Amino acid sequence: MDAVIAGWGHTPFGIHRGMDLEALILAAGREALEHAGLAAQDIDAIWLGHFNAGLVPDGFASSLALGLDDRLRFTPATRVENACASGSAAVYAARDAICSGRIRTALVIGAEKMTALDTAGVTDALAHAAYQPGEAGLSFPAIFARFAQDYFQSYGDQSRALAKIAAKNHHAALGNPLAHLRHDLGFEACNTVSKKNPLIAPPLRLTDCSPISDGAAALVMVAGDMAGDLPRSVGFRAAVQVNDCLPMARRDTRELPGAAKAFADAFEQAQVTLDDLDLAEVHDCFTIAELLIYEAMGLAGKGQGARLLEDGATQRGGRLPVNLSGGLKAKGHPVGATGVSMHVLAARQVTGTAQGIQLPGAELAAVFNMGGSGVANYCSILEARS
Repeated sequence: MDAVIAGWGHTPFGIHRGMDLEALILAAGREALEHAGLAAQDIDAIWLGHFNAGLVPDGFASSLALGLDDRLRFTPATRVENACASGSAAVYAARDAICSGRIRTALVIGAEKMTALDTAGVTDALAHAAYQPGEAGLSFPAIFARFAQDYFQSYGDQSRALAKIAAKNHHAALGNPLAHLRHDLGFEACNTVSKKNPLIAPPLRLTDCSPISDGAAALVMVAGDMAGDLPRSVGFRAAVQVNDCLPMARRDTRELPGAAKAFADAFEQAQVTLDDLDLAEVHDCFTIAELLIYEAMGLAGKGQGARLLEDGATQRGGRLPVNLSGGLKAKGHPVGATGVSMHVLAARQVTGTAQGIQLPGAELAAVFNMGGSGVANYCSILEARS
């Protein structure tokens, strides 16, 4: 018995000065329950995707979700952490529990409160997701700058391609009321180093980096044989997790082999090809990541990803629109919420309910969420079932 997604909730991403982690969890969870049409007592178990690593003092946050309703008291609740893929890890854990027959219904919430710290504090917290014996002290902009440096050294300066990705995703976010950065910056601004767009970790500029965001997203998942009694259901054609080695020194930093295997395994599991997909939501924590993901999924050969930007292949109306939500780059990247958010936005697309970012006729959507420097890789392929 597979699991299906029956409802969802999603706070706006951005700076929420009046909301702590608990408030974000409750807002997304409450919306998801209402959307699914289930009562709190109908939920068998709860999973929370939450990275933390010192972003907030709440080191034991799973049972915060029980504050949604007194009738959730004594419901099993588990926090799941897998760096920036913590949200997808929670989705997969809930799905596994339903597939095993152990439970019938699950509430999955991904949440992160990042703006309680200053930029330096956030940078330090996120650095805990790197390999500490060899990479301690490296910020994540510096880590992904290394990917860009090595890629540029092999394939030439790709700054123009990275700027095109940034401009594309900022333009897409204009239609997404949940997005943190709803500003159409344009290619020239993204491609120019300036006071407003300084180099953060060369060759990455500010516009190549996702923002520091607060936010939460939630899903209600149920056993597939319950779908007929609910208003909607979105199924998993595939759900694949692939982990690569943690030390960057053991990997070729001109590519994302863990991502490539996750996509290949997902296509095989779903019995589809890349050409069957209508859209993809992928993990563009930095623009170089999106460029590398193009090649990992097979849209372009190694070193050829920039051609997709010149041809418009990943824009709305192109061969495979990527990050119609604005992606992490413009929608925002509250770490634990990101994987759940991607599944919510993809589910909305395949049910025709994505409003201002809807791709007409979308039936099959890929989600790719990545933890660390290409280490934890989750690839889902979603389709509407009713």
